[in-house]
Amino acid sequence: MKCPPFDYHAPRSQAEALALLARHGEEGKILAGGQSLVPTMAFRLARPASLIDINRIAELDYCRAEAGRLRIGALARHARFERLVAPGPTGALLARAAEHIAHAPIRTRGTFCGSLAHADPASEWCCIALALGAEMRVLREGGERLVPAADWFQSVFTTTLGHDELLAEASLPLLGPDWRCGFAEFNRRAGDFAVAMAVTALRLDAAGHVAGARIALGGVAGTPILAEAAAAALLGAPPTSDRLRAAAALAAEGFEPTEDAQVPADYRRDLVRAMTRRALEGSLAT
Repeated sequence: MKCPPFDYHAPRSQAEALALLARHGEEGKILAGGQSLVPTMAFRLARPASLIDINRIAELDYCRAEAGRLRIGALARHARFERLVAPGPTGALLARAAEHIAHAPIRTRGTFCGSLAHADPASEWCCIALALGAEMRVLREGGERLVPAADWFQSVFTTTLGHDELLAEASLPLLGPDWRCGFAEFNRRAGDFAVAMAVTALRLDAAGHVAGARIALGGVAGTPILAEAAAAALLGAPPTSDRLRAAAALAAEGFEPTEDAQVPADYRRDLVRAMTRRALEGSLAT
C-alpha cells in the first residue's frame, strides 16, 4: 500500500517547527528518522494530514555530557550509540543495547528520541530510559516542560507528549564508577522485536554490598516497567548468586505479562526470570 496524501513541511528552526505543530495540532506529525511512522503510514494505520520534517534543524543533532547528564537531542541516531558516547557505565550500557536495535539501515536513520516518542513496549531505549530515570525536555510554542521517565509512558505506543509538543531532548544520568549496568534481551532472530528484556543497574559500596539497585523490564507489558520489589531485595547485602537468583524470581512474579499466539504468558514470565538474572550477572562481570 501507499501512504495517503499529506502536506510536507521542512522547518529550519525549532521555533518554526513548534509554530507548525501549534497550527496543525492532531493532524501534524513530526518526522525525524521515520522508521516507525512511515511504515504505519504505508499500511494506513496512521493518516497525518501534515508531516513536519525536523531533519534540517541542526541544533537538535547532538549527544553531549553536561552537568552530570548525557543530553541526547531529537536527531541523535541509533547508530551513534554503537560507540561509546560517554565514559563510564551509562555509555557502556547504551553501546551494549545498541547492538540489539533492528538492523544497520534502521539504526542509521532512526533516532533515540523518536523511539521514546513512539513508546514501543519492546524498545531498548524506552527500557533504559525508565531504568536509569531519564528526563525528557518537551517544547511547545510559548513554553517547555520536563517529564521524568516514570511519568512519560502511559500505555502501548502512548506517552504524555501532546499533539502540539516536540520531544527535543532526553537526558540520562552519567552513573559513577561505583555503578554496574547489565542488559539482556531475548528475541527469535537478531533484529526482531524483543520478547523480553531486562536492564539492571547496581551500585556497590566499599564493602561490596548493594547500596542502590534499579531493574527495568521491556517487551513484557504495555509499557516498560520497574521491578521495584526485585531491586529492593538486593539492597544491603553482597550480590551473591543466590540473591541474584531470588531477585530474578521476584521480577518474574511482580507483573502480569502480555501474551499472544506465539508467546504464552507463562513462557514470557520465565523469560523475564532468565533475562533478569542474566543482566544482573552481566553487570557484575563488567
